[in-house]
Amino acid sequence: MQLTVIGPGCARCKALAQFVEQAAKELGLQYELIKVTDLKQIMALGVMMTPALAINGTVKVVGKVPSVAELKTLLSQAAEAEKAGK
Repeated sequence: MQLTVIGPGCARCKALAQFVEQAAKELGLQYELIKVTDLKQIMALGVMMTPALAINGTVKVVGKVPSVAELKTLLSQAAEAEKAGK
């Protein structure tokens, strides 16, 4: 699973990255964490508010830092979708 934290590296972006990693580890998921901090890349992804989170290339969260519980729900849904697609 590819998890992309999108933002300039502010405190909220770092918190999102930390929460995403915690949620993925608690769920026992195999994942790759990517951080996109370049403004041009952020704009190319269509993100207008940061922090944002993309799961497997699809932006799922914009402009907020969800709780670990909320992130676990998103990651579980993405993991189920991955299994169904394979």
